[in-house]
Amino acid sequence: MSEEPRRRRAPAMSPEDRREAIVQATLPLVVKAGANVTTSQIAAAAGIAEGTVFRVFKDKAELLDAVIQRALLSDEEVARIKAVPANLSIEKRLVEATSTVSGYLDRMWSVMGALRESGYQPSQEDHEKHKGPQAGMQRVSNAIAELFSDADLRTSPEHAARLLLGFVFTNRLQGKGFGETTVDPEQLVELFLHGALKPGGAND
Repeated sequence: MSEEPRRRRAPAMSPEDRREAIVQATLPLVVKAGANVTTSQIAAAAGIAEGTVFRVFKDKAELLDAVIQRALLSDEEVARIKAVPANLSIEKRLVEATSTVSGYLDRMWSVMGALRESGYQPSQEDHEKHKGPQAGMQRVSNAIAELFSDADLRTSPEHAARLLLGFVFTNRLQGKGFGETTVDPEQLVELFLHGALKPGGAND
């Protein structure tokens, strides 16, 4: 009679790494199922026992709050924008930044939209924590402003960065909320830098 295979124990991790691994495993499940995702599904995705989830988080509500915080966190996007080579043209630098911001917005909206549609109601404390301008988006804006440092601008780099973010936000919102086709980052940056009018036309 063959022996039953033993359940493999999860590799030892620091508490911070274990917490991050659970949040990362939960994030795509929340996008699919919203607040209806179960802790058994989360444990299976993370490769851990279900009890481990509750040793790291006091309850599912705390885990969902951590997922929201992770979706809003912009550290990776800021690092990616700051890593754009300075020797690229301003157009190419902004295309890289626009692509990065589009992905950031898609992640935030996917998580928040799925939770809202599943009837998730954050506690009053969590609601206060998440409302208003997010620090993550402000850090993204500051990183984009640095890309304009050597450009001959008609406004400040900070204002230019906020205007570009407005372009990106509206472009993604078209696809998400209105079902319209979004333009790609190259087109968006070209419109942002050079406007909607054709050069050499009757409007010159």
